[in-house]
Amino acid sequence: VQLVESGGGLVQTGGSLRLSCAASGLMFSINTMGWYRQAPGKQRELVADISSGGTTVYADSMKGRFTISRDGPKNTVFLQMNSLKPEDTAVYYCNYHQFSTNYWGQGTQVTVSS
Repeated sequence: VQLVESGGGLVQTGGSLRLSCAASGLMFSINTMGWYRQAPGKQRELVADISSGGTTVYADSMKGRFTISRDGPKNTVFLQMNSLKPEDTAVYYCNYHQFSTNYWGQGTQVTVSS
C-alpha cells in the first residue's frame, strides 16, 4: 500500500489547513485510515482515524477543531484542521491499517506561527 499526502504548509494561529492522503495498492474492504503527528523531540501521536465503516476516533486535544473524513471509492482520507495553534506544529503522517499491518506516508509539515 502506498500513501501520498498533500496539504501541509505554514499558517497563522487560528487559521485552517486541509490535509489529503490518497492510498493505492493492494487494499481490502476492512481497514482504517488516519493521521498521526510528530513534533520535534516528541513521540508520534494519534490525531484521528476513521474506519472503512465510518467510525471515527479523535485525540482529545483535537476534538471540535479537527474533522476527519474519507472518500471510500477513492481510498482518500482528509483532515480538516481549524483553529490551529502553535502547538499543532508537527509533521503529519497518513496511516493505513489492515490485518495488523501499518503503512505510513512520507509525512507533511504543518507549521503554525504565533
